[in-house]
Amino acid sequence: MKLDALRDKLGYQGALLAVAALITTAALAVASRATGPAIAAAEALDLKQSLSQVLPGQYDNDLLKDTVLLPGPDGEVTVYRARRAGMVEAVVFQVVGKGYAGRIVCMMGVDKNGHLLGVRVIKHTETPGLGDKIEPAKADWIHSFEGKFLGDPPPEKFAVKKDGGVFDQFAGATITPRAVVKAVKGGLELFAREKGRLLDEPGEK
Repeated sequence: MKLDALRDKLGYQGALLAVAALITTAALAVASRATGPAIAAAEALDLKQSLSQVLPGQYDNDLLKDTVLLPGPDGEVTVYRARRAGMVEAVVFQVVGKGYAGRIVCMMGVDKNGHLLGVRVIKHTETPGLGDKIEPAKADWIHSFEGKFLGDPPPEKFAVKKDGGVFDQFAGATITPRAVVKAVKGGLELFAREKGRLLDEPGEK
């Protein structure tokens, strides 16, 4: 009798757990549907703010809806295009470098002539006090890219000074700026290869 009672009790508890799990799952689903649009809106706003940091000036299109996907060394690269009167005047996209402590993700803006409008590091894990000088709040170094293109400096000089280039390195932290410079150079090379497609030039798709 005691064994039967125990079985009945265990079955009852299992049913309660199953009901609780169903209620929890339903609550999570409802919460996800309710908060999904707000999260998406916040992410879109954050992306727009990141784009604006490297894209000075006013444009008359929605950059988030005017994109091109390009193959890159780390997967597909989403390129956001800025237009005036229907013409592409600039593009913005991410590039990634391998720093001392991990990936360094940069956002870079390039005008239609291949000149850098700006570069910002949007994610990194570099050493505070050394590698974090890539942040504009810590140093002006990141602004040294503005106006540069593949020609000023020449490609072989698009490197840190320790490697024979023109960009400063940091005392005790050469790997970090080297990674950023290499990533930005790669971004400019990507733009040069895909310029026709990005600018909607005739004959390009």
